Amino acid sequence: MKTENHKIILFDGVCNLCNGAVTFIIKRDKRNVFKFAALQSEIGRELISQFKIDTSKVDSIIFIEDEKQYDKSSTALHIAKHLSGAYPLLFGFMVVPKFIRDAVYRYIAKNRYRWFGKRESCMVPTGELRGKFL
Repeated sequence: MKTENHKIILFDGVCNLCNGAVTFIIKRDKRNVFKFAALQSEIGRELISQFKIDTSKVDSIIFIEDEKQYDKSSTALHIAKHLSGAYPLLFGFMVVPKFIRDAVYRYIAKNRYRWFGKRESCMVPTGELRGKFL
């Protein structure tokens, strides 16, 4: 699948925190630059295969831009760079060493189901949002 024309966010479709993050991003995506797919969806599995993503190591949110994939804290910061408002300023945290950023990210990701809960099935977008999903 060609991805160079889209900034793609793959997310854990059954995770309440991940679904909340998708809703947050959609509301702040004023330039309509993002497309979304659940990791569990057919297109999500295709992209996981195409980019050789090890979902045993990354299983929450993955960002694909210009044929490159980002994971963990880099995902959040690269997404913030494209949001409206002051959020692009968060990209400045890229100067923090990755091992520190990722330690915080891993802690939250490891506890996300316990803290925020889990759905029985993936989010189904409403009609007006369907165009934002692959």
